[in-house]
Amino acid sequence: MVTRRINHKQLGELLLDRGIINQGQLDQALDMQREKGGLIGEILVEMGFTREEDIAQSLTAQYGFPYLPLSNYDVNQEITSIIPGRVARQYLLVPIDKIGSNLTLAMSNPLNVQAIEDVELLSGCSVQTFVSTSSDIKRAIEKYYKDKE
Repeated sequence: MVTRRINHKQLGELLLDRGIINQGQLDQALDMQREKGGLIGEILVEMGFTREEDIAQSLTAQYGFPYLPLSNYDVNQEITSIIPGRVARQYLLVPIDKIGSNLTLAMSNPLNVQAIEDVELLSGCSVQTFVSTSSDIKRAIEKYYKDKE
């Protein structure tokens, strides 16, 4: 059984600790998030403060989440029926595999405990997470969910 490391750090704090962004940049991004909503990682990338790859590498290095480049991965269409498209888009995640009652997800922010809890409730599965870039996940959502809505 794989145990999930419980951590209470947010993505912004992690990037700050690793010196990828500074406090001023984080504050600006948080202001924009309060104004317009959205995911902090995407906002930081949009504002030009960091790259998606920096975020994925930080999550991998800090917490040991395995990295999965989705462009090299084919997802079984049946797996995507476990998670509704609106949930995949809301949390920027895509289900990639299911073995027994274990569901594997690729996420741009695996520190999002709310997303994991929601998916566990929806699917009745225990969730394992991989890190992928937001762009990879958006492409996968487009590819696997476009005919389902």
